[in-house]
Amino acid sequence: MLSLIKKIFSVTLAVLMYAYMGIAGYEPSADTSQDNDISVRTVTIGSGGRELSAYIIAPKEQEPDATGVLWIHGGGYLTGMKEMVFMSRALDLVKKHGAVVIAPDYTLSVEAPYPDAFNDCYNSLLYLKEHAPELGINDSQIMVGGESAGGGLCAAVCMKARDTGDVNIAFQMPLYPMLDNFDTESSKDNHGKVWNTKMNHLAWKLYLRQDYDKEVSPYAAPARQTDYSSLPPAYTFVGDGEPFYCETLQYIENLKKAGVTAQADVYNYDIHAVDMMTPWKVVSKEAIKNFNEYFSYAQKTYFAPQS
Repeated sequence: MLSLIKKIFSVTLAVLMYAYMGIAGYEPSADTSQDNDISVRTVTIGSGGRELSAYIIAPKEQEPDATGVLWIHGGGYLTGMKEMVFMSRALDLVKKHGAVVIAPDYTLSVEAPYPDAFNDCYNSLLYLKEHAPELGINDSQIMVGGESAGGGLCAAVCMKARDTGDVNIAFQMPLYPMLDNFDTESSKDNHGKVWNTKMNHLAWKLYLRQDYDKEVSPYAAPARQTDYSSLPPAYTFVGDGEPFYCETLQYIENLKKAGVTAQADVYNYDIHAVDMMTPWKVVSKEAIKNFNEYFSYAQKTYFAPQS
C-alpha cells in the first residue's frame, strides 16, 4: 500500500513540478547547456547503509572559497524530489550570490518514517563539510536552508550539528518551515491553498507514525526543542494566512530569546510556498527580493570556522 501511495505522489508531483518549470522557462537537467551560468552534477552520498542521490549546483565561473549551502526540498516529508531545487530560492544563491548548493533526494515518509529523511539530510551536511576543499567551499561559511518540510529539516539538522559539534553552521534559512507536530492557532483550522490542516495531519502521521501526536525528539519535530542557545543565526519569511505562520514566528522568537540573531518577514498571503507556486505575484517578488538582500548581508556577516 505504501509503495502505491509513494508512486502516486511521486508521479503526480513530477508532472506538476515539470509542467510548472516549463511555464517558468527552466527545465532541470544534468545537461546544463541551456543555462550558461550554472553547472549541475549528481553525486552519491552514503546514509545508514543506503545511498542517496544529490545535485551539486555551482556557478560555471566559481569564485574561490564559495559559500556552501545544504538546501532541502519541501513536500510535507511525504513527497518531493531534489529537482525542486531549480524552482526554489536556492537557485538564486548560486546564480546571484556565487554559492555552491548541495540538494539531496532524501527518503520520503511514504517509504520510511523518521529518522530516515533526517539522517539523509544530516549525512548530506557531513558530505558538504568533508568535500568542502574539492567543491571550492569556504568551510567557515557552511549554511543550511530549505522550504516547508525542508525548512523543518533545516532546523533539525542545525540542532543536531550544534549538539554534536560535527559541523559549525554559519547561517540557517528555514523558509515557512514545517516544525510542529501539534496544532497551532494557524494550523488547526486552516483552509489555505497548497497546504492545509488535513494535509498537515496526514503528513505528520506518515512521518512520525504512531508518535505523530506525542512529545518527540526535536530532531523529529523542531518545535519540541527546549534549548535554542548557540543555534545559527536565522532568516525566514512566511504568509499570515498559511498553516505554518504561528510555528515560524514562534521559532524565530525562541531563537531571539536565546540570544540568537533571527528575523522573519511576514507577508499577507494564504498560498503556501507562494514564492515557488506563484513567483509572478507582487508579494512573491517582494519576498524574493528581501530574501536575496538578507542572504547578501549574511554572506558578508556570518562565519563559523570548523573546530
